[in-house]
Amino acid sequence: MEAVNIRPAAKEDIPQLLDVMYQYIVDFYKCPRPEEGALDKLVNHLLDNPWEGRQFVAVTPSEKIVGFATLYFTFNTLEAKRMAFLYDLFVVPDIQGQKLGEKLFQTCLSYIRENDYSHMIWETAHDNMVAQSLYDKMGAQKAVWLNYEIK
Repeated sequence: MEAVNIRPAAKEDIPQLLDVMYQYIVDFYKCPRPEEGALDKLVNHLLDNPWEGRQFVAVTPSEKIVGFATLYFTFNTLEAKRMAFLYDLFVVPDIQGQKLGEKLFQTCLSYIRENDYSHMIWETAHDNMVAQSLYDKMGAQKAVWLNYEIK
């Protein structure tokens, strides 16, 4: 495999990044494709407003995007600091197993530590054993908080 670089997403990445994000949303999670223009609007919003969130891309030397991670930022009242929510971490299937998930995770972790965030949280499906194995390997611990959701 070619050496893959992890870096912050940039405007010129948008077309490729959207393709990979659609793979993640539609193919991996089996969710409906977002309304036309909605995902593009979200990515542009993050690029224009980095204090709200940050995306990192995994890029081959030939500039092909093969993965991404998304952090969203909010506040932690208990520590009076900002905190990060790792919402997405995805590597395209044909390149999985080459430690890119670890590299994307480490990049996010380094970012929050370098910027003095209180912590990073995330969630994964109960049956996503591949992701759980990665998070365990990275030294993460299952949270004490129970997640709920409502639509």
